[in-house]
Amino acid sequence: MSASAWIQELGLETHPEGGFYRESYRSEDCFPGDKTSDAFPAGRSISTAIYFLLQRGDFSAFHRIKSDELWHFYQGDGLLIHVISPDGSYRCLHLGTNIAAGQRPQALVPAGCWFASEVVERGTFALVGCTVAPGFDFADFELASAQELSLLFPYYQPLLRRMTRS
Repeated sequence: MSASAWIQELGLETHPEGGFYRESYRSEDCFPGDKTSDAFPAGRSISTAIYFLLQRGDFSAFHRIKSDELWHFYQGDGLLIHVISPDGSYRCLHLGTNIAAGQRPQALVPAGCWFASEVVERGTFALVGCTVAPGFDFADFELASAQELSLLFPYYQPLLRRMTRS
């Protein structure tokens, strides 16, 4: 199937970070009302999942969330996930099924890391899933600016300029 067919069939919508998405699961189980924390308030879903589709020429801009995010590869071409840890270390996760090329069908982005993604070179699209635990809430979503991240991580400026929207 083409990217546009997946978008239509799955009812995907434009995502603020880039690409297309739709929530496919939200746990009915939530953190109890008597156990709140600064990180995850009472009533937060324990886990959520989305479909996410990214096409060549688009990218998921650098952002971070307060939860671990587990990525799952479904269809299309591989995906590069650029991850910058709070300590400034960088790694690129290769999501896909071409094991010989170093891809893996699952990859974890730990909570608090800045991350962005793009379809592999010469790829057309990647359909993936993202599972977040504790569950995703846009209140935890922080979209980065190139200026902000360049001050924190000046040694990654070319990547940051290419993978941010402001």
